[in-house]
Amino acid sequence: MPSLPSPDELIFFVNGRKVTEKKADPEANLLFYLRKVLRLTGTKYACGGGGCGACTVMVSRYNPKTKSIHHFPATACLVPICSLYGAAVTTVEGVGSIKTRIHPVQERLAKCHGTQCGFCSPGMVMSIYTLLRNHPEPTPEQITEALGGNLCRCTGYRPIVESGKTFCAESTVCQVKGSGKCCLDREERSFANRQEKICTKLYDEDEFQPFDPSQEPIFPPELIRMAEDPNKRRLTFQGERTTWITPVTLNNLLELRASFPKAPLVMGNTAVGPSIKFRNEFHPVFISPLGLPELHFVNTTDAGVTIGAGYSLAQLNDALRFIVSEQPKEKTKTCRALLKHLRTLAGAQIRNMATLGGHVVSRPNYSDLNPILAAGNATINLISKDGQRQIPLNGPFLERSPEANLKSEEIALSVSIPYSTQWDFVSGLRLAQRQENAFAIVNAGMSVKFEDGTNIIKELQMFYGSIGPTVVSASQSCKQLTGRQWDDQMLSDACRWVLDELYIPPAAKGGMVEYKRTLIISLLFKFYLKVRQGLNKMDPQNFPDIPEKFMSALEDFPIETPQGLQMFQCVDPYQPPQDPVGHPVMHQSAIKHATGEAVFIDDMPPIDQELFLAVVTSTRAYAKIISIDISEALELPGVVDVITAEDVPGDNSHQGEILYAQNEVICVGQIVCTVAADTYAHAKAAAKKVKITYEDVEPKIITIEQAIKHNSFLSAEKKIEQGNVEHAFKYVDQITEGEVHVEGQEHFYMETQTILAIPKREDKEMVLHLGTQFPTHVQEYVAAALNVPRSRIACHMKRAGGAFGGKVTKPALLGAVSAVAASKTGRPIRFILERGDDMLITAGRHPLLGKYKIGFMNNGVIKAADVEYYINGGCTPDESELVLEFIVLKSENAYYIPNFRCRGRACKTNLPSNTAFRGFGFPQATVVVEAYITAVASQCNLLPEEVKEINMYKRISRTAYKETFNPEPLRRCWKECLEKSSFYARKLAAEEFNKKNYWKKRGLAVVPMKFTIGIPMAYYTQAAALVHIYLDGSVLVTHGGCELGQGLHTKMIQVASRELNIPQSYIHLSETSTTTVPNAIFTAGSMGTDINGKAVQNACQILMARLHPIIRKNPKGKWEEWIAKAFEDSISLSATGYFKGYQTNMDWEKEEGNAYPYFVYGACCSEVEVDCLTGAHKLLRTDIFMDAAFSINPAVDIGQIEGAFIQGMGLYTTEELKYSPEGVLYSRSPDDYKIPTVTEIPEEFYVTLVHSRNPIAIYSSKGLGEAGMFMGSSVLFAIYDAVAAARRERGLTKTFTLSSPATPEVIRMTCVDQFTDMIPRDDPSTFTPWSIRVS
Repeated sequence: MPSLPSPDELIFFVNGRKVTEKKADPEANLLFYLRKVLRLTGTKYACGGGGCGACTVMVSRYNPKTKSIHHFPATACLVPICSLYGAAVTTVEGVGSIKTRIHPVQERLAKCHGTQCGFCSPGMVMSIYTLLRNHPEPTPEQITEALGGNLCRCTGYRPIVESGKTFCAESTVCQVKGSGKCCLDREERSFANRQEKICTKLYDEDEFQPFDPSQEPIFPPELIRMAEDPNKRRLTFQGERTTWITPVTLNNLLELRASFPKAPLVMGNTAVGPSIKFRNEFHPVFISPLGLPELHFVNTTDAGVTIGAGYSLAQLNDALRFIVSEQPKEKTKTCRALLKHLRTLAGAQIRNMATLGGHVVSRPNYSDLNPILAAGNATINLISKDGQRQIPLNGPFLERSPEANLKSEEIALSVSIPYSTQWDFVSGLRLAQRQENAFAIVNAGMSVKFEDGTNIIKELQMFYGSIGPTVVSASQSCKQLTGRQWDDQMLSDACRWVLDELYIPPAAKGGMVEYKRTLIISLLFKFYLKVRQGLNKMDPQNFPDIPEKFMSALEDFPIETPQGLQMFQCVDPYQPPQDPVGHPVMHQSAIKHATGEAVFIDDMPPIDQELFLAVVTSTRAYAKIISIDISEALELPGVVDVITAEDVPGDNSHQGEILYAQNEVICVGQIVCTVAADTYAHAKAAAKKVKITYEDVEPKIITIEQAIKHNSFLSAEKKIEQGNVEHAFKYVDQITEGEVHVEGQEHFYMETQTILAIPKREDKEMVLHLGTQFPTHVQEYVAAALNVPRSRIACHMKRAGGAFGGKVTKPALLGAVSAVAASKTGRPIRFILERGDDMLITAGRHPLLGKYKIGFMNNGVIKAADVEYYINGGCTPDESELVLEFIVLKSENAYYIPNFRCRGRACKTNLPSNTAFRGFGFPQATVVVEAYITAVASQCNLLPEEVKEINMYKRISRTAYKETFNPEPLRRCWKECLEKSSFYARKLAAEEFNKKNYWKKRGLAVVPMKFTIGIPMAYYTQAAALVHIYLDGSVLVTHGGCELGQGLHTKMIQVASRELNIPQSYIHLSETSTTTVPNAIFTAGSMGTDINGKAVQNACQILMARLHPIIRKNPKGKWEEWIAKAFEDSISLSATGYFKGYQTNMDWEKEEGNAYPYFVYGACCSEVEVDCLTGAHKLLRTDIFMDAAFSINPAVDIGQIEGAFIQGMGLYTTEELKYSPEGVLYSRSPDDYKIPTVTEIPEEFYVTLVHSRNPIAIYSSKGLGEAGMFMGSSVLFAIYDAVAAARRERGLTKTFTLSSPATPEVIRMTCVDQFTDMIPRDDPSTFTPWSIRVS
């Protein structure tokens, strides 16, 4: 290996300040550097792979050739710091801060309620800010596009998009908002009380500071001088294990390439970065030709266009756009096909980082561009020391044939794309789990050239991605088809031949084999139709057009900017102006979220001597541990200790939850040991060196079916029953039976589980800082593990970056794991789960299997129901029994069935333990209810909505477990939903659409909801609060609830403000802690505001009672005067408030009880359009009507409803967890687990809070944190409706089950047609599938 010169200094700017790094490590990425070296913690870690956008920053570079500055968004987790020489980086701190001034982007995101937990907010700010730096007056489409690479799990995106749209040229705010009238109103409102005013404004644009683009910071002049320096020289950066070289001339690059033929060329690091991080690749040398002018150019000739290999995909997009606008349409068919795929490829950040050359040469099997480039006959221009040559970007190249490859010393200089001609057709086709920022399940590039003036094939090319280890070409089939006419007979031969040639083995990696086979020919059919239509346009005489009914098959779903309205009750005009209750108050931390100044656990500064913890998890589902060899791990640099079960001083399996595996492992992902080291990199490297020997044990139980077979359950059966079910079945007209599978869901909170455990020097005390919903539980587990009294353990919880149930029980386990490490080493422990470990270890929502038998009359009246539920609980008890109880209790939803029986069991399996998740069983169980209602409707030839109406509760009634309730608000939500969403008119319009379109179908569904909050054990709804008034009149409020982004603290400040009759600005709420409010119960079950609000109210009322005599003597005095006087009179200014809890109970012996304090009702209508050829769907419109009683904060409540709806929609559509038959979870990152993005949300989104009374709760409010989740199932049943229309037209059976999630695969394979009939099917007994369903 040639010798290397001494290392250089790395110079770049961050937020206008110069950074000079003398020891730049090529392995360090910008995210690590910002957070751990520069201590700029606004930029967040959430996935580490560029897939979520939480770490978005703006990178700016000066181009000396064009004398222009280029700003682009980048995900800091993938940017090597060595690539930043001469660049200026702007982070959220550089955009604006509370300490100086906040930027309009930050202010508007906060005031439009575009932030809840706040963890994704800095990334959102940076994406919009960077767009504004390039386009000060963006279009709504540009806003949506800019946010495509940013994930948010809380808000449902609408308010984020709305905050961005305030910068658009023409305002996009509803014109009649000012008048208080609603444009949805055709007629006078049908409310009982007509005087009730409806508001539609959750914020006031007049408050926004104006946006002045001329006030942005300048680009550092020093960097311009550096860029224009004629004597630039090669740079070398030397790390601990690697070297980074940046050449400045092309010759220099070619010499380096010859010297280091194996070194990767790094430009955007979007391919090399993830393979180092997730696939353990190692490279001793990196060559980075960033900024070489020879790689950055566009050259057009008469024959086509040549684009430099250094162009980013975003620059490629701009260049192609320009060419398309300049050239005649027939010449730019390849360019237009590329543009279509560039819009949805990854997100804006990755498109701005990844380069054309890198994409082409790395040849990913999922590439969306390479198949099109190959179909368009593109060539790659290569260069080496020996000269230049061209190679075709064709099948052999993409299939990595040795003779068609680059030589080791060659690099790609540019890519040439020839213009198309009149008789050429080029198309790109793709289908992914979601429309944007998702790898294709199958994609294709196809082209055909005809003999001029005919439809005789002269040359045909078909390339498919994602169906094998490389992109593949159907070259044999294309050869056989040459000379044929472009007609139906050709198509049918082509489909058969292509399926033969491109065989996907049944056990292929990635699964979905039959679906992929179907897509291969479905996409071919789309191309066939496109070309037929093109031929007809050129010569209508000779080439007939495609049937009118097939036209819609050609169009991909457009990406629209979402819009909508939020309607809620206006505040009573007689309410005192300073009383904030009922107003849409902004989240108390919103501005801090948007500036990155809100402190999360890992943002806390390092503590002296702290250690990092890395986990070693089991790789077997069920096995004996024969040995654990830690010797190699202990020898590595920086490693302090390895902690195993032997090191736990107290209880290692408190209440059946195991901290460290001992003697055996019972699931893949169980923690076996942890490594404590001085840096996380060291800890992780050592964790990989721990060697564990296993001996498998049988049987390993993965699925619910296997658990039933082996009689493996976590708890006894739970049952409720009313009437006489057996007897009723004898006297009904019809009986229908079925089973429904509902798969699980990953919480995907943006902030992974994070714990800081600090051992104290004396009395065995320990302080923990962590994001949790249940600090008391953490305290209990840590105390049990360390064998000390709970009074020695202090848990502090300021905020969590999302939780959704995933931080109820799991932080206790992980907190105890870190506390044991802290106790053993005697040093502080920082334990941050990487996204992949978090998804593997902490599991999520329970997969469910529901079996039903329903007896009904021909008019749709249901007389009897016998329902059985099984849930996959995983390997330890966790919350499974309680989830199962909730499922059984809530299993009737909104329907009265006189003879009703429901039974349930929680299955014990060898999977990580599933846990609480927003909705707690209800979202899974009620899918089964709605499914059997739909099955009954289908048998009776009625609309599902009619059968729902017939069987819905109508008068004051009792549930199956004998709790009395009044369904009047349910009926009102249902009636309003049908009326205001114009359901019946739109249903007719959809039927009309379906008659005219064979390959696209529309469906609508309305689902009613009877949900409950709270928990059937009264002592679990108690709460306490502590309120201090200080002598300057300021107030400190503490209570037992946790702030997870749901606005709990904001509402508590509103409560205290009303009760103490002082402005909100006087009141501060700092954190939740076990030292201030002991024994607090979990913040879950939608009851955070209900119970803590009552406790805060109680404390404030106690204080006001004490102050009453003073106020009576001096009624005109000021608050501050009263407080000073109270102190002089020795009146205590501190009070503990207490709420005993809702008096709920449930007797499972008698199968009756008042299990829940009250009910939350709602109804939701959704309309979708489905592409029957691919299985893609588009959500067109959603109307939600939620019975909110009286909303304490409509902005927060609507935010909860919208966020839960989108999360629910994800559960029922795109979010798919894949497990191997051995119980290994495959889906461990945003790359392979798809939560909704901004493109999935409804194009039109209307939310209405319906007013009712709820005297039992504080201020007559209702808990709305979870209720919206089940509303997402309206999308599932709308898809069901569309698929049913397709099946009817194809003459298929009326009833069919659509399991959840309704992924593109499920939708496509249920729309059976000639293509699904044509594919080869494999005998399931002859192979082991790649993945299985565990429900």
